[in-house]
Amino acid sequence: MGLTVLAQRTGSFWGDAGGQVPGMIARIWRGAVRTQDAPAYAAYVQRTGIEGYQSTPGNRGAWLLWRTEGDRAEFITVSLWESRAAIEAFAGQDISTAVYFPDDDQFLIERDLTVNHYEVASTE
Repeated sequence: MGLTVLAQRTGSFWGDAGGQVPGMIARIWRGAVRTQDAPAYAAYVQRTGIEGYQSTPGNRGAWLLWRTEGDRAEFITVSLWESRAAIEAFAGQDISTAVYFPDDDQFLIERDLTVNHYEVASTE
């Protein structure tokens, strides 16, 4: 199994009070591509999803993670947001629906149609 982590962080989200991050929300999505497509898909997600996150006001960081298992590579995006309104600015009113870009169909062999959101309890 191979493991690759591509990380991008914008702004500062580390709390001052014991690592607490009041109101911070993590948004997590997953999908999979053929192993041979993984490097190209990683570059594509960086140009579309990650840069889209980062250019949205209220985004406090975005990470792209992937690992290979045999003939498939699993991708996970993790983004941090200061509020639900900030997520809506990126994803639309139904923040549980995943956002896809035009060439995703070219790569994805498996995808979550929804995303999960979590309150960030601590950064430590």
